[in-house]
Amino acid sequence: MDNVRIGTSGYSFEDWRGKFYPEKIEKGKMLDHYVQHFPTVEINSTYYRIPHPAVMNNIVAKGPQGFDFMVKVPQSFTHKRRDLDKDIEEYRECVQPVAEAGKLSGLLAQFPYSFKFTPQSLDYIARCRDWVAPHPLFVEFRHKSWVNRQMYDRLKAEGIGYVCVDEPELPNLLAPDAFATTDTAYVRLHGRNAEQWWDGGPLRYDYLYSPEQLEEWKAKVRKLAEKHKRVYVFFNNCHEGQAADNAAQFMAMLEAST
Repeated sequence: MDNVRIGTSGYSFEDWRGKFYPEKIEKGKMLDHYVQHFPTVEINSTYYRIPHPAVMNNIVAKGPQGFDFMVKVPQSFTHKRRDLDKDIEEYRECVQPVAEAGKLSGLLAQFPYSFKFTPQSLDYIARCRDWVAPHPLFVEFRHKSWVNRQMYDRLKAEGIGYVCVDEPELPNLLAPDAFATTDTAYVRLHGRNAEQWWDGGPLRYDYLYSPEQLEEWKAKVRKLAEKHKRVYVFFNNCHEGQAADNAAQFMAMLEAST
């Protein structure tokens, strides 16, 4: 399906060596290898530290024609949520090379489980959209209180994208629903490792989706693709290269069914 783009949440992982990457690959060559297999990627390093624009320029240069990037907003936006003037300015400068290259598809704001629905929180998200304008903003929630009509209507009115998630079936986490609030649908698959979810850390994402589970999402993604201009699907079950395995499997499933 031409309007579905599949990739992984990040690419620069040491534990992908000998699995997705050659064992001896230089770290600086990982993206060169990645772009031969997938058409898009999430840049997650910006969540932890805002890099200099020159760093982003080097990353963008590795993406061939037609390759694009989703760039995560800093955790200060989504977790600290105060005294952000310096971070806002630095982040705008950081993503500018990606935008100027025509390879920036959007920005991802991943809010924590503790960030629950309130009208004030909705207003905050609208302010985030203003900070990163004119670039598209997509928001991911971790607490199910957000799945309500008021959220849907406000995001749609503000032109803010909703991120669908697949995660463990645990109390107050979101169900694996599939809908969008803009003409671009966005799906993130985190794995279903319920035993490790609340512990945090990399083992939270230690999970390999079965073919049957991927088939469930294939049906959902096909429906999204029929209704929306573009669909992004990112696998975040990144432990030991499982995201790359599942992303490749999912691409093959979709191609086989077209």
